[in-house]
Amino acid sequence: MTVASQSATTARALAALGHEARLDVYRLLVRSGKEGLVVGDIASYTKLPLSTLAHHLRTLVGARLVVQERRGREVVNRADFAVMNAALAFLTDECCQGVALVREDAA
Repeated sequence: MTVASQSATTARALAALGHEARLDVYRLLVRSGKEGLVVGDIASYTKLPLSTLAHHLRTLVGARLVVQERRGREVVNRADFAVMNAALAFLTDECCQGVALVREDAA
């Protein structure tokens, strides 16, 4: 993946997590691990109305942070750990390597 595309992907992920309710939902899904949670269980934990929760889950799915799998009548939601780890790596890959300052000559 190019730096530009990873930058765009990471920006979408961070924007999606930039809402308190979505951050709470995502952290809950991270805690649930590979098993994930169905929508009704997420609503029970977060106390979010189903319509509001559906909106937040759509945003997290759109940012590729959450994957959904239909299991009969239920939809299981899981954190996509690969996407999360890629975003964190993008943010920290160049940690403490220094920055060359670019200054325009004052003429």
